[in-house]
This record gives sequence, C-alpha cells and structure tokens, in this order.
Amino acid sequence: MTNAAPLELHRDTVRPEWIDYNGHMNVAYYLLAFDHATDAVFDHFGIGKSYVEAESRSLFVVEAHLTYAREVTAGDPLRFASRVLAVDDKRLHLFHEMFHAEDGFLAATAEFMLVHVDLADRRSAPFPAAVRAALDATAAAHAALPRPPQAGRAVGARRPSA
Repeated sequence: MTNAAPLELHRDTVRPEWIDYNGHMNVAYYLLAFDHATDAVFDHFGIGKSYVEAESRSLFVVEAHLTYAREVTAGDPLRFASRVLAVDDKRLHLFHEMFHAEDGFLAATAEFMLVHVDLADRRSAPFPAAVRAALDATAAAHAALPRPPQAGRAVGARRPSA
C-alpha cells in the first residue's frame, strides 16, 4: 500500500452551485472538495465510512489550513494529490494539492491535522496496528518527496520594515 508518489485517489468537477458572486469557486467549496479527497484517503487505508460503522472509531479534523494559488470556475475538472506528512499513535498529518486536471496548474492546497477518535467516549484513541503500519510506510515513502512549500505555513500579515 506504500507509494513514493503522492496518492492520486480523487477527482471532481467544479459544480455551478460552487461558484460565488466573483465568478470563481467559493471558499466553502474548496474545503468540501478537499474533504472529499480526505475521504478517498481514508478509504484507501481502510478507515473510511465502513470502518467507522464497524469499529465505532473515526478521524476528526482538529486543524486545517487552505492556500489558494489560482482560480477555478464552473465545469473545471480537478484532480487531487495527497501526501501523508506524518503519523503517530493517534494523529495523522495530511496534505492535499488540488490541480486543474486538464491544464495542470496548482489551484489550491489543504493541510489537515486529524485525530483518531473512539466514538463511544469521544476521546482520542490509537490507530489499529495494521492501519498505523500502512500509514507509517506511506509517510516514509512520502518523506522522500520535496516538502510542499505551503505545508506548515501560518497566516499573518507581514509587518512593514522600519
């Protein structure tokens, strides 16, 4: 299940209802599209909806950061490249890139910190050993890739120099 290249598990199309009054995809729908890409990663590792239903465990986003590089508009095809940046007993650090599927340009990125949660008591819980091993192997493979420049960025205005 390891992959030295980013995981390409999700594609989508910008829907007309995702367009705002500026004529491009609204910020809320970027997050929705990245959430769908996250679901595809979960399914890939066997921790998607069927896992939640069978094991009463899930992953919750505890932090998210989106960056925008270029506009996309209604009808644009999208492809997502996903990386496992890090994993520990209970956390998954996931990074996605959204590309225009035909023109190839980077449209946006999303970085998520997720916590594995036992739904019975709504508290963090360790990943099952097999899931942790698969995530570790993928994180190790993805560590060989150049780190995305958007990963780990903070929001802030630059102070004017004196």
